[in-house]
Amino acid sequence: MPAELNLDQLSTVVDLMEQGFAQFASRSAYVGMGTALRFAQWDQRSAALAAWLQARGLQRGDRVALMLPNVLAYPVAMATVLRAGCILVNLNPYASARELEHQLQDSGAKAIVVLETAAARLQQVIANTAVQTVLVSAMSDLQPFLKGVLLNHMLRRVKRLVPAYSLPGHVLLSKALAEGARLRFTPVALQADDVALLQYTGGTTGLSKGAVLLHRNLIAKVLASEAWNQPGLQKKAVAGPLNIVCALPLHHVFAFVSCALLGLRMGARNLLIANPRDLKLSIKALQPYKLHIVPAVNTLFKGLLQHPDFGLLNFSELLISVGGGSPLQAAMAEEWQARTGCAIVQGYGLSETSSGVTSDRTDTDHFTGTVGLPIPGVRIRILGDDGHDLPPGEPGEVVIHGPQVMRGYWNQETETRAAFTPDGGFRSGDIGVMNAQGQLKIVDRKKDMIIVSGFKVYPAEVEAVVGSHPGVQECTVIGEPSATTGEAVKLFVVRRDPGLSAEALTAFCAEQLTGYKRPKTIAFTDKLPRTPMGKVLRRELRG
Repeated sequence: MPAELNLDQLSTVVDLMEQGFAQFASRSAYVGMGTALRFAQWDQRSAALAAWLQARGLQRGDRVALMLPNVLAYPVAMATVLRAGCILVNLNPYASARELEHQLQDSGAKAIVVLETAAARLQQVIANTAVQTVLVSAMSDLQPFLKGVLLNHMLRRVKRLVPAYSLPGHVLLSKALAEGARLRFTPVALQADDVALLQYTGGTTGLSKGAVLLHRNLIAKVLASEAWNQPGLQKKAVAGPLNIVCALPLHHVFAFVSCALLGLRMGARNLLIANPRDLKLSIKALQPYKLHIVPAVNTLFKGLLQHPDFGLLNFSELLISVGGGSPLQAAMAEEWQARTGCAIVQGYGLSETSSGVTSDRTDTDHFTGTVGLPIPGVRIRILGDDGHDLPPGEPGEVVIHGPQVMRGYWNQETETRAAFTPDGGFRSGDIGVMNAQGQLKIVDRKKDMIIVSGFKVYPAEVEAVVGSHPGVQECTVIGEPSATTGEAVKLFVVRRDPGLSAEALTAFCAEQLTGYKRPKTIAFTDKLPRTPMGKVLRRELRG
């Protein structure tokens, strides 16, 4: 395994796309709801939509937001934005209006592609943003006509999942694709140091920050992952292209790199799962295929194992199972290996590092319980409180050096300075121990951070929302163990209004916070334990 990689072989993510489109033109790049999108179709449709954006005045460096789940429209829109020379802004399609407003304002996005189920939330905030161009996508986009008609009827009329919305001047994605096919796309010259992606991560101040990922950051990560996967990919002979289970959300950096970009590099087929919480439907969608690479979080692995239809999946050619986002449970990992014949490879990374920076060997024959070794190009240091390197076996802050580390936080100079050591290492805020073999183990996280199904929840954000309720005097949140999501948010509240109920607060949070950030347990108390300096003692609340 090379310690360093030749990063000159590709300059930008657009180079990666053009190479993949040409090399794998006849292969299926994605399958969504049973419909395949070939690399050649991906190329044609993203070029058409990029021409449409250019005709609307979008220029190199403009920010364009995507608010889409794992549907065929996502890879087309993602490629469109980057090929047009714009900066991609990944947004959670389930984000609350408050979160959406902040991220659109902070990024300065001029355009957005939004799923129709989220359009009503966009309507609430768009007047307070710089967004001028709105493309509304339906779940049926890029599906065959009859299937699309039936799908729209089911979602809009039967399940009523599309709230009424009014976005004057918006254009349907299907219409923009048709119009763009009649326009001329002008390729844009990009450089490795141009910004490719703003990946929003939780903010300790209560507001999320945009990690600025350059084209060279993402290319470095893709090439490192390609090299790191080779031992695992050689474990068995595979007939035909690789199939990647794409159940993790593509708007999250883990799937964005490990599914979308790595799939481009390897000519793999991504099997899109729009709603992984519907395990029965997910298994049905995956059942026709041999599964070769399965990236997942603990919650998804465990949910699949516990589902009665798990045995219907074909793991005869399974090569790599990779877990990240949150710690994996050893018992779950052992059961997964026993039932699939493939040990789970655990990795570690952050949005700020273009996802994973360490990983178990992909040819491992057992679950190690560590997050593995640094991948090519990455250097990991363990620093003590005095800023000096610690020897193996000593816990300290994990500091990351390498070409995939972000440039900084978008428009956040103070936060950026605080995030780096004087010699350019990224301070993860996580506490880790490295053993004599170079394997990293995360023993603690940022003291207050909560991880729900692999997603980071910062208490300050939840507390800011709950604290804005007129019936709340003060509040704090902690993480409590959860059998289904690893951790769940627990809220402690000192009431200003004695009549305030848990039900009322739950409804309030549902309007303001994405699902995984909402408190699952609410406890009322007369006072919060504090230090002499007034800081809440969360460890006392944890018991």
